[in-house]
Amino acid sequence: MPATSGRPGGRTAALLPALAGLAALVAACLAGAYPAAPGDVATVLGRAMGLPLAAPADPALPAVVLDLRLWRAVLAYGVGAALAVAGGVFQGVLRNPLADPFTLGVSGGAAFGAALSLTLGLAAAWGGRFATPLCALAGGAATLAGVLALSRLAGGLRRETVVLSGIIAATFLSALLSLVKALNEESVAGIVFWIMGGFQGRGQAELGLFLPCCLLGLALVALFARELDILLLGDTQARQLGVAAGRARLTLLAAASLLTAAAVAVSGVIGFVGLIAPHACRRLYGAEHGRLLPQSALCGGALLVLADVLARTILPGGAELPVGVVTALLGGPFFCFLLLAPRGGGRA
Repeated sequence: MPATSGRPGGRTAALLPALAGLAALVAACLAGAYPAAPGDVATVLGRAMGLPLAAPADPALPAVVLDLRLWRAVLAYGVGAALAVAGGVFQGVLRNPLADPFTLGVSGGAAFGAALSLTLGLAAAWGGRFATPLCALAGGAATLAGVLALSRLAGGLRRETVVLSGIIAATFLSALLSLVKALNEESVAGIVFWIMGGFQGRGQAELGLFLPCCLLGLALVALFARELDILLLGDTQARQLGVAAGRARLTLLAAASLLTAAAVAVSGVIGFVGLIAPHACRRLYGAEHGRLLPQSALCGGALLVLADVLARTILPGGAELPVGVVTALLGGPFFCFLLLAPRGGGRA
């Protein structure tokens, strides 16, 4: 049964993810190969907000801080929030604490769509930088449609059939990705980016593609947050409470898949955020989704911005690690901690 939100912590604990996100965005504006003193960065940000401050001595600094670092950090925050909410929804709908945006193969479908675009040279043929992200969105949507169709053929939209259909789709798409890489070695570097994830060279333009899909997905999740709590009781109890379990489950799966596909379309496949953020927030704030999902979004956004900061500062000479590698390195110890830590009262 879903736990109530009566966890200790009060207002200070509720504000922690938001404060962490703000700190992460500030750190993202400071970090990078181009030197930027904290005072100069604060001046640039203040002037951008309309404050009457003197211009910094370095004329290139506003472009570095605003056009490169800030928009990249905002995009990373949005992607982290989307993945965290999608993970929380998948865990609730499927009643599986290990469910995440990879469970239904949507991430793999989006990555395969991007890989197909890179292999066929669609970006060059169409003359636009959004060809690959749009193909990634289409791949994620097609994968969800295939998983739902297979699940219906296997006996309906029960959580067991949905999970098994997702595993089949993810395995098949992984094989297709390997085949594409083997047949076209020239596109391997670009395909690896989508598999490992990253924000290098991405910012305001990609945010314009990501935001509409993200906002639509979040709106659907918000509308069905109460139904998500009731689904944890099981289909029989949900019907007794007047909830159309099949429709609610389908809508929530579609919303979470849209969030996942939108995130993968602009950043590539980034793992563990959709697992870490909901798990951590569930321990702090309980399992009531009306409170859990907003806190998970804030936590996921802060986590991914900090992971991106590490990815572009941990190596010397301005070299960057894939963000997916950093989140995987953070995720392993986190789940070891969950496994070994004593369980508190109440289960999600």
